[in-house]
Amino acid sequence: MNKRRAALVTLVAGGVMLTTAAAGGHASVPPPPVQPLPALTGPALAARYAAERQAIEAAARRDPRLAPLAAPGRTFVAFDPRGRAVEVVGDLATARRVAILVPGSDTTLHSFDSRGTASPGGGARAVLAEARRIDPHARLAVIAWLGYSAPRTISLDVATTTRADQGARALRPLVDTLNAHGAAVSLLCHSYGSVVCGRAAHDVEAADIAVFGSPGMAVSSAADLRTRARLWAGRGSGDWMAYVPKVRVLGLGFGADPVGRSFGARVFAAGNGGHSDYLRPGGIALRNLALIALGRGAEVSRVR
Repeated sequence: MNKRRAALVTLVAGGVMLTTAAAGGHASVPPPPVQPLPALTGPALAARYAAERQAIEAAARRDPRLAPLAAPGRTFVAFDPRGRAVEVVGDLATARRVAILVPGSDTTLHSFDSRGTASPGGGARAVLAEARRIDPHARLAVIAWLGYSAPRTISLDVATTTRADQGARALRPLVDTLNAHGAAVSLLCHSYGSVVCGRAAHDVEAADIAVFGSPGMAVSSAADLRTRARLWAGRGSGDWMAYVPKVRVLGLGFGADPVGRSFGARVFAAGNGGHSDYLRPGGIALRNLALIALGRGAEVSRVR
């Protein structure tokens, strides 16, 4: 998306806000609950993977577009045909570190894979593959997490925290379960997903939170997140998000820019890619995010 499209998104979203406010507001449909994780043992996870595969195969018979989710070797710990999918990439039972990839707007079951590494499934596989290139023995698992109803890019919800608050409530028990298992958790949060992570930050025990292509985290500074996690932020030089206003007025918008000098995040190098390019193989953004997932922050290429 270029400057013109970014401006269009801002204007259209603003128009939707005004129209909705005049009509008396907007109520989001409550999301279906996400099934909690089983015991993080090999047998318990295998049983869950098998059960979710059956659910996906049944859904794919009704909607063939979901067939890729049932491909051999894929392992889901949660699936709901109403719009939820949580996939594990790697060995969750033995992982000492877990990265949770939180996607942004326009993410649905039908786009869980269709946009390559810009999709949750493809992105999670790219992060794990890069981490294994860095450290072949790393005990890391990556979770592709579509545990909330991501807003449409041109909608009222994309300019408010309503969907993000729903996502944060769903994300917390997942992180709690992983913490109880002894895993260090990193949140990798793309676009509107960074709003979800911002809303969850105070109530989850994450080692690292990395936001990329972020419209803001609904706060004025990193300190306002009230988290002990290391906060990272990156933006590619070709990302149209740079042209979206970073403001928050009467609950609309998401506040200060996380890559801004005064925000207080560790700003990592993200290359010259666009909004959908952060997890593209061979890029500096992917390498830095994999290093964050591995807990090797000292090796991350920093802008400042």
